[in-house]
Formats: sequence, structure tokens, C-alpha cells
Amino acid sequence: MGYALLAAAIAAEVVGTTAMKYSEGFTRLWPSLVTAVGYLVAFALLAQTLKSLSVGTAYALWSGAGTAVIAAIGVVFLGEGLTLAKAAGIGLIIAGVVVLNLGGAH
Repeated sequence: MGYALLAAAIAAEVVGTTAMKYSEGFTRLWPSLVTAVGYLVAFALLAQTLKSLSVGTAYALWSGAGTAVIAAIGVVFLGEGLTLAKAAGIGLIIAGVVVLNLGGAH
């Protein structure tokens, strides 16, 4: 159940961050509200996740997966370029999360 809550927390964070792009510096009401609700839900679900997963594992997965997904959304939907450095950075984030989990972050 912990990983399902964590996946939902990641999804909520991704929605909130994507909406933030469209809020134009919090000058547009609806994207700003979606951002606030997305982050509120993300943190509430992350807090529930911490009842069953270690903080190191949960936060590494939440932040790493969220960062990688947001970067992919930027490239695929928002016209951001994918440079070798950006691709390598995303790969290193994913590798770091894997290594942390394999290293016994209980």
C-alpha cells in the first residue's frame, strides 16, 4: 500500500508542477489553484507513505521520479530541448534512486 500511496503522491506533485508552468507566476487563478491543490495532496500522500516506507526511500523515489517525469513533460509537451547533459542528468537521478534503494534505505 505504501508504494501505491507514493505513486499517487508523485502523480499529484507532477500535476502541481505542470500547472505551475501555466500559472504564469501565480497570476492565473485556475492553474494557481491546481498547483496549490496538487502540492497539498502530494504532501498529504507522502506523509501517509512515511507510515510504511523509510523516509530515505520514499523521498528519493518521490523527488527523483517527479523530477524525471517533469523533465520528460517539458521535452515532450512544452517544447524544451533534450540535450545530452539533460538526458545524462535524468539518468543520474534515476541511477541515484536505484542505488539508494539497493543500498538498503529501510
